[in-house]
Amino acid sequence: MEKAQIPFASVGELSKLIASREVSPVEVTQAYLDRIDAVDFKFNSYLTISRKEAIQAAQDAERSISSGNYLGPMHGIPVAVKDQIWTKGIRTTAGSRFFADFIPNEDATVISNLKKSGAVLLGKTNLTEFAIGAGFQRYNVPRNPWNLDRFTGSSSSGSGAATAAFLCATSLGEDTGGSVRFPASWCGLVGLRPTWGKVSRYGLMGGVWSMDTIGPISRTVEDAAITLNAIAGHDSKDPSTWTTPVPDYRQALNGDINGLRIGLITEQTHDTNVVDPEVREAVVKAASVLGEVGARVEEVSLPLSEYALVPLLIHLAVEPALKFREQIRDSLQDFLPGNRIGLLTGSILPAQAYYKAQKIRTMLRGQVLNALNRYDILMMPTIGKTAQPIDGYGKINLLRRPYLLTSTFSVATVPAISVPCGFSPEGLPIGLQLGAKPGREDLLLKVAHAYEQTSQWRLARPPTV
Repeated sequence: MEKAQIPFASVGELSKLIASREVSPVEVTQAYLDRIDAVDFKFNSYLTISRKEAIQAAQDAERSISSGNYLGPMHGIPVAVKDQIWTKGIRTTAGSRFFADFIPNEDATVISNLKKSGAVLLGKTNLTEFAIGAGFQRYNVPRNPWNLDRFTGSSSSGSGAATAAFLCATSLGEDTGGSVRFPASWCGLVGLRPTWGKVSRYGLMGGVWSMDTIGPISRTVEDAAITLNAIAGHDSKDPSTWTTPVPDYRQALNGDINGLRIGLITEQTHDTNVVDPEVREAVVKAASVLGEVGARVEEVSLPLSEYALVPLLIHLAVEPALKFREQIRDSLQDFLPGNRIGLLTGSILPAQAYYKAQKIRTMLRGQVLNALNRYDILMMPTIGKTAQPIDGYGKINLLRRPYLLTSTFSVATVPAISVPCGFSPEGLPIGLQLGAKPGREDLLLKVAHAYEQTSQWRLARPPTV
């Protein structure tokens, strides 16, 4: 393979080339670094490039593979990681002024797991301030490769841009209310929010303990499965992690969804005040396609899903306000204006409001789990609109928009995935969202992959690349 074409290969393709020694980890890593140098000025996807460390890791991988010690499909694969996750010896800013020069003295568990798998860390990706404001960027706003005047979506904005612009093979984001699935939808990617507790959060600079989840943003479902395998598993440093063994998620990608029951959530699909016509049309078409390949698809009502954004926003206000209470008290002016308002609001919200949010959350989770006792998968749009514009001042404010349909599965604390299902007339990607019972990432990946194989969406390249 020519060096210039290496960044356009999937993780699945690259892993085969590396395992057979047709390309080396050093060649692959250098190809990505060269591409970052050449074009990332257009996308603002990275905050830090760990060039020296990446080359060293690639050399180590090459020596290991040459000596017959191949570790698996992530060995030698260059990845990007949201700058909210500790990386030993590499700056980790959380997108904030407070940690602009913070260099952790240890890796987050997901980074340790990536290193154990032989992956190569290219650098740290851009994000909103503390990942708690969907449009509040301390650093330059990441640009969407499908249209540079559009945003990439939510706090994992840089991971979305880097993956869509072929500036990494796969990436990690963090999903609280949808910040893995959101950029996946707007950037034409696959984004997986694992079950809460499937992936360790030790070393994550999070904001909402009860919802924060680290997950992959990848170009294909297979790539997401490979990435999840590398990072998932029990961690003694994170008591919330599951102790169940991690399966080989790629084994689930067999295309057989015959007889699976899928429920299309009516409130989140047909509400014209929330979902644009082209998005609804693409998702309904995707439901039809899933029916054609063997699933049984029917509509299902989840009335409380219309109110999912309310408990999400209250959690996003109250829990970060508690976590950052000292900074709010001593250095409020160092927060961006949007987060300043949100954190002050969260600081004074009455206990009754948080109690009511917990009550709605519990009731909604009950509705979702009851539906998942009748259906194997629930489906709806990921986001009700395609990528929205960045204004002339480089600002965006998306957090309180009702079209953020990712909140339903976040509030219910179930795993969810976004997979491309079409394009708007403007050529902007549309995402299909699937949810499953806790622990059933294998089922999510199976159905997403079966759908993905029926279309050519995964082969499309953004016009700016």
